[in-house]
Amino acid sequence: MKRFSRLILAVLLVAAPTLAGAATWRIDPDHAFVEFKVKHLMVSNVKGTFTKVDGTIEADEADLANSKVNVTIDTASIDTNIVKRDEHLRSADFFDVAKYPTMTFVSKRVLVDSGRVTKVIGDLTIRGTTREVTLDVGEFTPAIKDPWGLMRRGATATAVIDRKDFGLTWNKLLEAGGVAVGDEVRISLDIEMIRK
Repeated sequence: MKRFSRLILAVLLVAAPTLAGAATWRIDPDHAFVEFKVKHLMVSNVKGTFTKVDGTIEADEADLANSKVNVTIDTASIDTNIVKRDEHLRSADFFDVAKYPTMTFVSKRVLVDSGRVTKVIGDLTIRGTTREVTLDVGEFTPAIKDPWGLMRRGATATAVIDRKDFGLTWNKLLEAGGVAVGDEVRISLDIEMIRK
């Protein structure tokens, strides 16, 4: 009987995180899209993406408000489809990737409404400067099992930041008035996660 009791206790201890509903999800870098859009010459938009993204989401299914997000982005992985522009964006005029090779987002609060995650508020750090940013969550899908037996889920979110808040101040004045690069940057996230 004692042996049976010890066995039951061991099973419960191993299963405790699952029973509590907590799970760690790692961002799948092959299915993670961090995109941005910024005004160019006051007349059009330049769009780009960061192709190297890593991070985890600690999802507490029992209470989603207790979930945590931690993301790291390789700033040198910026891609706007124009080599010369990407080189300028990697320079000290913008991201200064030699000095600041990554940017990070670490959540502080997760807001839930009617059982759905609606916002993730956290600290975004770019070029060594940290500011609080709110991600508006569009989707945080239920988990599914993929054809290879891995558990996956997805999430989408958007945010708007002022690049000057992070020391990204480079610009050129236009003869007709205005500036070459807008201050407002629209961010769009579309990520897939795999349960660890």
